[in-house]
Amino acid sequence: MPLEIKFTLSDEDLKRFQDIVDRARSTVNCEESCSHVEEAARKLLRETEKADLPDFIAARFQKLGVVIDMINDKEWGLSEDERRQVLVALAYLCDPDDIIPDHVPGLGFLDDAIYAEIVLGELKSEISLYEEFCAYRVTEEARRAERGDSIKVDREQWLAEKRASLHKKMRLFRKSNGSTGRWRMRLWK
Repeated sequence: MPLEIKFTLSDEDLKRFQDIVDRARSTVNCEESCSHVEEAARKLLRETEKADLPDFIAARFQKLGVVIDMINDKEWGLSEDERRQVLVALAYLCDPDDIIPDHVPGLGFLDDAIYAEIVLGELKSEISLYEEFCAYRVTEEARRAERGDSIKVDREQWLAEKRASLHKKMRLFRKSNGSTGRWRMRLWK
């Protein structure tokens, strides 16, 4: 029988994570550092896939895989600035000696899972819209193949229309959400 445990992060706890994001932002300032963060995040995901982790930790890392896919999907086409901001958010996860060092058995990824939950919450609309784009792409490819059309003909055009619509929603949400007064990590400048 599953057991649900909830806890609340205080403003001070959230500030601690925000301070980490702010420090990471200053280190992710060039393409080389972005590549380093991305590779470290991929390595972490590979390690957690092999590790015997509790489901509540493993599920958060699995969802982070979608985030990494999102920033690298050329057809989704995030701007370099948006891509860099997501990488800044992932930088914390790449430090093996973070609040709880990753090598501590049973607990090493707990702080990473908490932080992942924060990041996933902050990127919820971006992830949702990206998943909608991916579903559209698969459905449209299947529809075109069923009709005997080439999925490559006009591909950029039919993807561009959907992408533009979803990117507009994503940016409007991001802009409007910043003015609601509720706490939101400063992932986006």
